[in-house]
Amino acid sequence: MAGFKLPYSVHTRYGGKFLVPFPTSISNPRFHFPSSTGCRDHAGFLIQTLALIYPNSLCYRNSLAKVSLQVPYTARASAQALTEELAEDKHKDLPASGDAIRQRFLDFYAARGHKILPSASLVPEDPTVLLTIAGMLQFKPIFLGKVPREVPRAATSQRCIRTNDIENVGRTSRHQTFFEMLGNFSFGDYFKQDAIKWAWELSTLEFGLPADRLWISVYKDDDEAFAIWHNEVGVPAHRIKKLGEDDNFWTSGATGPCGPCSEIYYDFHPERGLSDVDLGDDARFIEFYNLVFMQYNKTEDGSLEPLKQKNIDTGLGLERMARILQNVENNYETDLIFPIIEKASNLANVSYTLADESKKTNLKIIGDHMRAIVYLISDGVFPSNIGRGYVVRRLIRRAIRTGRLLGIKGDGVGNLEGAFLPILAEEVINLSTNIDPDVKTRASRILVELKREELRFVLTLERGEKLLEQLLTDALSIAQENGTLPCLSGKDAFLLYDTYGFPVEITTEVADERGVSIDMNSFEVEMENQRRQSQAAHNTVKLAVEDGAELTENIPDTEFLGYDTLSTKAVVEGLLVNGKPVMQVSEGNEVEVLLNRTPFYAESGGQIGDHGFLYVTEAGKTEAVVEVKDVQKSLGNIFVHKGTVIEGVINVGKEVEAAVDANLRQRAKVHHTATHLLQSALKKVIGQETSQAGSLVAFDRLRFDFNFHRPLTDNEIIEIEGLINKWIGDATLLESKVMPLTDAKRAGAIAMFGEKYGEQVRVVEVPGVSMELCGGTHVNNTSEIRGLKIISEQGIASGIRRIEAVAGDAFIEYVIARDNHMKQLCSTLKVNAEDVTTRVNNLLKDLREARNEVSAASAKAAIYKASTIASNAVTVGSSTKIRVLVESMDDIDADALKSAAEYLVDTLQDPAAVILGSCPGEKRVSLVAAFTPGVVDLGIQAGKFIGPIAKFCGGRGGGRPNFAQAGGNEPEKLLVALEKARDELVSTLSEKTG
Repeated sequence: MAGFKLPYSVHTRYGGKFLVPFPTSISNPRFHFPSSTGCRDHAGFLIQTLALIYPNSLCYRNSLAKVSLQVPYTARASAQALTEELAEDKHKDLPASGDAIRQRFLDFYAARGHKILPSASLVPEDPTVLLTIAGMLQFKPIFLGKVPREVPRAATSQRCIRTNDIENVGRTSRHQTFFEMLGNFSFGDYFKQDAIKWAWELSTLEFGLPADRLWISVYKDDDEAFAIWHNEVGVPAHRIKKLGEDDNFWTSGATGPCGPCSEIYYDFHPERGLSDVDLGDDARFIEFYNLVFMQYNKTEDGSLEPLKQKNIDTGLGLERMARILQNVENNYETDLIFPIIEKASNLANVSYTLADESKKTNLKIIGDHMRAIVYLISDGVFPSNIGRGYVVRRLIRRAIRTGRLLGIKGDGVGNLEGAFLPILAEEVINLSTNIDPDVKTRASRILVELKREELRFVLTLERGEKLLEQLLTDALSIAQENGTLPCLSGKDAFLLYDTYGFPVEITTEVADERGVSIDMNSFEVEMENQRRQSQAAHNTVKLAVEDGAELTENIPDTEFLGYDTLSTKAVVEGLLVNGKPVMQVSEGNEVEVLLNRTPFYAESGGQIGDHGFLYVTEAGKTEAVVEVKDVQKSLGNIFVHKGTVIEGVINVGKEVEAAVDANLRQRAKVHHTATHLLQSALKKVIGQETSQAGSLVAFDRLRFDFNFHRPLTDNEIIEIEGLINKWIGDATLLESKVMPLTDAKRAGAIAMFGEKYGEQVRVVEVPGVSMELCGGTHVNNTSEIRGLKIISEQGIASGIRRIEAVAGDAFIEYVIARDNHMKQLCSTLKVNAEDVTTRVNNLLKDLREARNEVSAASAKAAIYKASTIASNAVTVGSSTKIRVLVESMDDIDADALKSAAEYLVDTLQDPAAVILGSCPGEKRVSLVAAFTPGVVDLGIQAGKFIGPIAKFCGGRGGGRPNFAQAGGNEPEKLLVALEKARDELVSTLSEKTG
């Protein structure tokens, strides 16, 4: 048997090696791998290797003590060669597309007992974050112990948005605003050993990454993780780096769950050696897998307490893995993003391959931003100036400007009046099938919104760009004259934002390109509330263990009986006062009551919580009464009845009679069913693409927010009301049933905005009219609604409309109240109801004429007064004589002040400068500046001059170079402001005219 060789050490894809004794029989070689050495997984891999090569000759047995491997006599190659050959063959033809990587990750963990869950929306339920920024966000209530786990382990591919590093997008190889985070999670199930082992198997076996190119980081004090990586996985110690708290210890906030983390890095340049290795070197390494070992609770004093339930939270960046497996220079050149870049290149008539770095950067920005924009709009985020809407508007406008820098004109395909973002969005939508299939169903709405937003922005963009260019030129010129650093004022930056729609970040980028800074402090002052709202995004997920979490161990979920009854006997499971558990609460105190069962509906799905009473009786006598004014869900499915003890003392453990206010419940039911009818009517009248963007179901009204780009016409509102009232009159019986979520969606049920659904859902159907997933309370028959009236329709954000309506008793009350108002109006005007409109129009006409007469008289009086002060003008300048007049005109109004200023500049003749001020009312100041062409030609503009003067009176203003107005609210400072205006005007004109 000469030539048969097997080395003492067998190397594996795990990056380590284990000892194998020589076989005792050459004719029947057998090898044993003791389990105590942690080699059983290595042996398993070798078994798979040989089984594939010799499928009919291999046998093995597996026990706790050892793994036995029997190799046929014909084996001639070393185990190392076989192992390496198999690994290479296994991955030679496996797909490395982004879609394939995603599916392979999910399949890998599904095979290891993980429940595959869908991505959550980019609009999170968590109020502490503006957008979904991490894969673990949807599991935050489980990690906090607020809700029980539904599965012990899960895996997801989560869509995420982060804009805190937006300035790095396109400039580095890995920064993105939109990305997918692949994650596997354990909720008190497996922990470090399995998490590390599977992460390595996924990386080296499933994705075939060479083990010698992988580096590991661990927290400096996490000896357990180090030992697992080194001793069990086999990673050499020199490729495991211990890092500090900033890099490798995850915390959710000042207090709450936390723990060490471990990361896997890919080495693009192993030829650079092993000395002075820095894992933070982006040119050499990329971190692609992060494992968080959530094992501690951080207390207020900073100490760490072991968690009762240890959790695993991991994240693998899909785009990063795609970059590695597809062997491209950066994330943008993967098949997840590059098709968008190619489309943009075609529109700009630019070759990405031949483009310089600046153009490549701009193309990458567009490729990234378009993904974020499309998925945000798909998830119901529409452009506006606040909150999430500001995020998507900023991305859209950044993409538009970047496209223009690349030379894209119009739609890029010949229509100079068209829009190019919808064309790029179509490419994103084509790529969305395996990311979020709902995107394609919302495609029309996305494209319409993008076109509207782009065309709207382009209308002001050119003017804004010209103004910005002028402002930057002025800033550079002034800096050169004064020997200072060029800086654009916050006021100018705000003007660009407020008037021309330039996000300050774009202004900053353009200014930075010219070497000009921005006075952000004064910009912050100008922005005030708008600025604060737009910066509301948080880029960390905060977890905090609250007092209520302690109750979950002792209090079961509340059984809800409210679909079938409005009263029931129940037991008081817990009492809370100011969030703290107590055993009893006495009369006059506010209390939160936790019951084992309840007929009270807890606020959800837009419907407010029920009102009612809890009665404690003993031997037929009432001992205590709690008036319930709100019911909320908390700590999972525990109902919290919030109210006041209005009689007696209530104790934990007592039995109560829980009774819902039947009248208010009926009002809520009526409005909830009416909301479903309203959504169906809207879809019929204005189009199926409209969808819900929020709702409120109250006792006195309903409110329904929906996506639409324009106000409804009067005829549309009439048609909507007519449809709804017809359906009400049809007296249709409602149907409700519980079914699997997939079946409900297949049947066409509509999901409510912002709601999170389990695998089993309740479907409420008005046959032939509507079918929605809904856990709310509803009427049995549409006839119970009696009637509906839309009382208002208005826009609340860009692309979002709001309807308020009343139905049932609220509808009757509204009609009666309106009728009474009309009767009073008819009595006051002494006309019949049908003549009220004509009478009011005539009165308005008379009022306008009277106001015009008063205004004309005021103007005449102002002009007369102006004629008496014209002689007060002073002459300034030596080479050019300029007449300057700065005066107070008492209490005349702004229009009259304007007339006076126009009269004076005509009277004084060119060149002349006039500044007038008045106090037309309490806490009111009016200012006006009028400059003739001769003054403007000297570089002094009325619009720029009047603003700083108005600040002395607590106001602001601006206008054209030759004429400007301002206002204020501190009349007592008017004379000081005018004196300041006189001094500055005389000084400036004297300097300009020598």
